This record gives sequence, structure tokens and C-alpha cells, in this order.
Amino acid sequence: MDAITLLKQDHQEVKALFDAFQQDDADKAEIAIEVCRLLTIHAQIEEEIFYPAAREAFGNDDGDDLLDEAEVEHASAKDLIAQIEELGESDDLFEAKVKVLGEYVQHHVKEEEGELFPKVKTSGLNLDAVGSELEKRKKVLLSDAAREIAPSGARGDRRSRPERNGGSQQRR
Repeated sequence: MDAITLLKQDHQEVKALFDAFQQDDADKAEIAIEVCRLLTIHAQIEEEIFYPAAREAFGNDDGDDLLDEAEVEHASAKDLIAQIEELGESDDLFEAKVKVLGEYVQHHVKEEEGELFPKVKTSGLNLDAVGSELEKRKKVLLSDAAREIAPSGARGDRRSRPERNGGSQQRR
């Protein structure tokens, strides 16, 4: 699967979860945890693989501005994700934080799909090769996240996860 197709599928999956969050009172905490997990993994693969590959493909092009904005948007989303995960459903602002996270993500997706992805398509980047790399890394991260969930269903300490601390500092 090419990189843009994979990333767009992630966008659609997260949008469906945000929609479900707005409609389902019973499972809000569970849905929010899944949204945070998927967004964390999505941001990590973009920052580790897709953005550096796009920067290289752009060369001296003005696409760096789009990538810089995307990384700043990721930082804002990560901050909200950390708040949602740390405080959980008992926080008075839990639903508001998830809603604002959804709005951030919607804005980010609009810019990526409307501006960044079309520019990447014309950059000469080998989208199939990058897509394969994204897919492999995503599988590893999903597997690691699944192992964090104890057999009893209790979650491990998510604050110590490498994707929380690594993020945009990791460049190839």
C-alpha cells in the first residue's frame, strides 16, 4: 500500500472513532483510549518515516513549511492526548478535551490531505517504498501497544512509552 493511502486510511479510522465518541455515551472512555492509541502511533510513523522522507524529496522546495506546521500540530495533539490518558473520564473536562482533540485532528487532516499529500505526490517520492516502511513500523507499534494491556485489561504506564518521548526528535 502506498504511503498516502495508508495515512488516509488512518485518518478515516480515527474520524469514525471520533464520530462514535460523539454518539455513544456508554463507551466514551474506551473509544477515547483507542483514539489516543491510534493517533499516537499515526503521529509517530509520520514523524519517524513520512515527514523526513517528504523533506528529503522536497529538497529546497517550500514544502518544509507544511511539514513544520504538521509537526507543531502533532505537538498540540500529543499534549491533549497526554491529558486525556492521564486524567481519563473522571476529569471534568474529559469530553471537551476529546472534542477539541477531534477538532485539531480534523484541521490537521484537512491540511495534510488538501496541501501536503498533493505536494508529496508530485515530489518524486517513492510512495510505495515509504508506504511499506510505514506499514511495517505501524505493525510493530500496534503489537507493542497490545502488549501494554495486561491480561486483566489494566493498562500499563503509558507515559513511559518511547513514542511519547521520541516523536519529532527522531530523524533519519
